[in-house]
Amino acid sequence: MDFTKHCESIKAKDFKSPLAYAIARVVRGQLSGDVISLCFANVNYKQNENFYAILYDILGLKKHINDDEFFVSLSNDDLTKIVESFKSFGFGFKEQDLQGHENLKSIFYASQNTQNEFALVVLNADVKPTSVYSAYLKLHLISSHLPPHSLKLDGVFGLLKNLAWSGNKPYELEYLRQNKAKLMFSGEYPKIDFVDKFPRYLAHIVPDDSVRILDDSKVRFGAHIAPKTTIMPGASYINFNAGTLGAVMVEGRISSAARVGEGSDVGGGASILGVLSGTSGTPISVSKRCLLGANSVTGISLGDDCVVDAGIAVLEGSKVSISPKDLELLKAANQGAVFNGVEKDGVLIVKAKEVSGLNAMHFRLDSLGGGLVLKYNTKAVKLNEDLH
Repeated sequence: MDFTKHCESIKAKDFKSPLAYAIARVVRGQLSGDVISLCFANVNYKQNENFYAILYDILGLKKHINDDEFFVSLSNDDLTKIVESFKSFGFGFKEQDLQGHENLKSIFYASQNTQNEFALVVLNADVKPTSVYSAYLKLHLISSHLPPHSLKLDGVFGLLKNLAWSGNKPYELEYLRQNKAKLMFSGEYPKIDFVDKFPRYLAHIVPDDSVRILDDSKVRFGAHIAPKTTIMPGASYINFNAGTLGAVMVEGRISSAARVGEGSDVGGGASILGVLSGTSGTPISVSKRCLLGANSVTGISLGDDCVVDAGIAVLEGSKVSISPKDLELLKAANQGAVFNGVEKDGVLIVKAKEVSGLNAMHFRLDSLGGGLVLKYNTKAVKLNEDLH
């Protein structure tokens, strides 16, 4: 039978197209035997439905049709059946045949590594993750396919175990404690690079050719790095469910849930506060062509073409002075915006949260009075194209 017709016949019965699915190598804890980590070679998001239809048929996934998320362990027999099924439709499994067929690669190389454990992980809906399986798939999707905030990640911290990571291999901390003498005296104690619930981005993701990450410790798995982003060493850092949406220079910190738009520059030591860092809990966005000066802080969102001068902290409760001239220019750049504040000596004083998300803002420090001033921005922020 023709491959496409066969897939259509499967989908014509009780079938549900998944939101996302992937084949995973499963890593279990040395002591507990619990699943502590997953590795995906390729993930699918609203794509490759026919490939999934074959898995659906062979693995009998109809029983999971009403599950929001699920995983199925793949035995060696399962993997062999899947490979043979695709062979029967004329798909080749030699090295040259597999080029461009990432799902076939996943199935084939899983079937060739029978010493490892594999599973199919499926999301039928975007709900709060309930297992390490779905948590890892969602983190991978944010890093590989989707911008921050695209998927529900509530409670992901509670699902993941704090682990010692040696390269890409996780160790349970209790295993190292119990076996310290044995490992130390045999010379087999692993070099521990870091301890965290999350692996590093580069352990799971091959970035776009235009991306530069100069220190792998600076990007957590679950971060989203858009093409032409440069992440310098030093004070830079990008957390999970945060990241860049275009060409961005990152020399500062992009905390959890924060997003930075095309053409922006997060200066050395600058900080974009996360949802747990003194904000109202609303994720912060820095839009296009913005500049955060060295060691500056923003706890509010910035629209397009904004500047926060070096060393300045703009928090939600910060009092900001706006002159009549700058107020008119800012109103013209932000049609319909309402500036709620108190007028004093001809100057409008507002809380910074009242101007969150507006365009063309330039936060400066009054060098004489020491107060925070909001000016209309006339500076053009342009990244060095040679660096991106």
